Amino acid sequence: MTSTRIQSYDEGAGVTGRTDETERTNEPERADEDEETVEREDQQVCPECGGDLASHGSETVCAECGLVVDEDQVDRGPEWRAFDSKEKDEKSRVGAPTTKMMHDKGLSTNIGWQNKDAYGNSLGSQQRQKMQRLRKWNERFRTRDSKERNLKQALGEIDRMGSALGLPEEVRETASVIYRRALDEDLLPGRSIEGVATSAVYAAARQTGTPRSIDEVANVSRIDEMEFKRTYRYIVRELNLGIQPADPEQYVARFASDLGISDEAERRARELLRTAKRQGIHSGKSPVGLAAAAVYAGPLLTNEKVTQAEVSEVAQVSEVTIRNRYHELLEASETGVAPA
Repeated sequence: MTSTRIQSYDEGAGVTGRTDETERTNEPERADEDEETVEREDQQVCPECGGDLASHGSETVCAECGLVVDEDQVDRGPEWRAFDSKEKDEKSRVGAPTTKMMHDKGLSTNIGWQNKDAYGNSLGSQQRQKMQRLRKWNERFRTRDSKERNLKQALGEIDRMGSALGLPEEVRETASVIYRRALDEDLLPGRSIEGVATSAVYAAARQTGTPRSIDEVANVSRIDEMEFKRTYRYIVRELNLGIQPADPEQYVARFASDLGISDEAERRARELLRTAKRQGIHSGKSPVGLAAAAVYAGPLLTNEKVTQAEVSEVAQVSEVTIRNRYHELLEASETGVAPA
């Protein structure tokens, strides 16, 4: 009995001793944590007045009293200055941003075609042969499968048509996204690459509010107009693009710029179109024809000279269409101006 009590006492003493030792070991850790907390609190407030701290360049300054708490911080910005976007692009040493307009999104290596070194000196014969082999293998690795070769050809076609139509980069980027969706959803079998690319350009132009007429797009495309229309309807239906009918006013600015008419004439043309839309005259009519008639009527109402032939050439619609839509616009606006 005695030995048992002594053993229990020793075990209890041993446990007590270990607990005390653990508490003594944890005390420095708690002290360090308290010190770190105090330091963090000191860094967030001003040591003088307790105000909020703000960073200005390489200095940390109190917003209340202006005390400089810290200085000589690391400035992670560039070491150069630029005063416009062109100068910024010239001085920047990073690569171009990723883009959907390239089949590899612009992440691959491009080897220039000039046989010159970094100093502008011409390369020797052996170096030229070496660079030619590198270009060949680089091109092979960039288009390793049929999908990438398809994308490369289609995106090049989209860029060509966008440039010919004067479309901004935003429209070309949207057209590239539409074509990639069609390729991912396996909509190309049975249809030409040029047909789907043309349909993507036309759909992107309407989606972004810079529409082009079917005749304009067909003129720069490598396919006939019937194939273009058929492929466009198929792509819009299968991808659920939900493209709304084009607004005639979206064509007015471009037509007015090409004809060189005044701002007042352009404003009158827009007023005619708004009046026609309120009365429902635009329903079932070609938006290009209505825009052409409005651009023809606007200068006449402001005593400017514009012929139907000039408007027809710019808008690529017939003069008969312009005359018919012209009379309808005038009747809708109750303006009795006879055609010139």
